[in-house]
Amino acid sequence: MKCNVLIVEDEYIIAYDLKMSLMSLGYAVVGVANNAHDAVTFVKTTSVDIVLMDVILSGEFSGLDAAREIYHKYKIPVVYVTGCSGNDIFRSTIETEPFGYLIKPYTEKELFASIEIAKNKNEKI
Repeated sequence: MKCNVLIVEDEYIIAYDLKMSLMSLGYAVVGVANNAHDAVTFVKTTSVDIVLMDVILSGEFSGLDAAREIYHKYKIPVVYVTGCSGNDIFRSTIETEPFGYLIKPYTEKELFASIEIAKNKNEKI
């Protein structure tokens, strides 16, 4: 079964590269949101199996805010895909109960492994 993925990334080039990688790995990219508000709105109306979320987003709300709401309201697993590797940011993400944390730059193998682990973990809940 194909996995429906939502990308939440405010940098167009990064979102595009991530989309191309996901498609080459066989995932269905059902949408790209460039801010937290759009991400939350998107999951309300579209079938999404996993969200790949940047931590730092433009707009009023952060990726942390969106991840918290998406997981707690809609039970959709979130994997952070971020360039932020500092301890403070990492501790903040833990509080949102992510299903993974992938630091940019990453390989397609790391991306694939992160998604598959998150899917497997979610299926067992």
